[in-house]
Amino acid sequence: MPLQVSDYSWQQTKTAVFLSLPLKGVCLRDTDVFCTENYLKVNFPPFLFEAFLYAPIDDESSKAKIGNDTVVFTLYKKEAAMWETLSVTGVDKEMMQRIREKSILQAQERAKEATEAKAAAKREDQKYALSVMMKIEEEERKKIEDMKENERIKATKELEAWKEYQRKAEEQKKIQKEEKLCQKEQQIKEERKKLKYKLTRNSASRNLAPKGRNSENIFTEKLKEDSIPAPRSVGSIKINFTPRVFPTALRESQVAEEEEWLHKQAEARRAMNTDIPELCDLKEEEKNPEWLKDKGNKLFATENYLAAINAYNLAIRLNNKMPLLYLNRAACHLKLKNLHKAIEDSSKAYRIMKRHLRLIHPTKLYKLMLRRFGM
Repeated sequence: MPLQVSDYSWQQTKTAVFLSLPLKGVCLRDTDVFCTENYLKVNFPPFLFEAFLYAPIDDESSKAKIGNDTVVFTLYKKEAAMWETLSVTGVDKEMMQRIREKSILQAQERAKEATEAKAAAKREDQKYALSVMMKIEEEERKKIEDMKENERIKATKELEAWKEYQRKAEEQKKIQKEEKLCQKEQQIKEERKKLKYKLTRNSASRNLAPKGRNSENIFTEKLKEDSIPAPRSVGSIKINFTPRVFPTALRESQVAEEEEWLHKQAEARRAMNTDIPELCDLKEEEKNPEWLKDKGNKLFATENYLAAINAYNLAIRLNNKMPLLYLNRAACHLKLKNLHKAIEDSSKAYRIMKRHLRLIHPTKLYKLMLRRFGM
């Protein structure tokens, strides 16, 4: 059961009440103070102090100071008057209970109002912060738009300046061409004047020459020498070349060895054709990889890529050492968006070309390069 504290002291003025409550070992952490307009309670276990105040006080502005084994209250009166006692006398238990309950309800309502006010203030702060953020974002957006507009204006000016420069350059080129044409016309006029002067001079010299039997012949001979020949007639010249399987010139090849090699290649193709059932219905010329390559090229030009791939496939089965077959088939796969197959065929063509270039003698490779580039 708590111990009621009765040895307290108090003083008053017309506007305030000063209450001193001695509590041994009192501290702020363990002390519970409850104050309303008509009720004051201090709970410091095992001590308890209650006061049913004589008149209402302003509990919001009143103060309490805890320390040095004492609790000192400064209670401000709502009405300026002198109190007869600190607590109301003649209060029974039921009245005390009603005052307590009323004080608790008032405290709860004030706490609720304070919570609502705090929430409202928080909402207002959030609205204000949101409006400030929106304003900042709007300013940033406007700043970015201004920068974009400035950049656009700058780019437009640069483009106009470049167009003006190009126009002036074109005008300058045009002027230079006109000047060159004028110079050429001037030169032609001067040459005509010189030619005319020369002709007049020749005619004068001929007139001064003695007349005789051969004068007419001399004049006709000079006219023949000065006359301009007629232009050549248009014609066409047909040239027939010796049919060659190899790309080298005939003077650099050994015909007997080449014929032997071609014969061996034909036999090998015939031996390979026995294993390919698709070649049974083909003509002899259609079994040639070169003919199949040309056929695939024509199909590729007509955008029939699947048929071109079939032609290249059959040519590769006949001769898998021709890098052009793989390259052409890779181009077909690229048109059909088969990227992996295109990469695979390109890699095969690269390996074949690399191996072929490694086997060619450097001198022969140099000659081939010179012939390829027309040097």
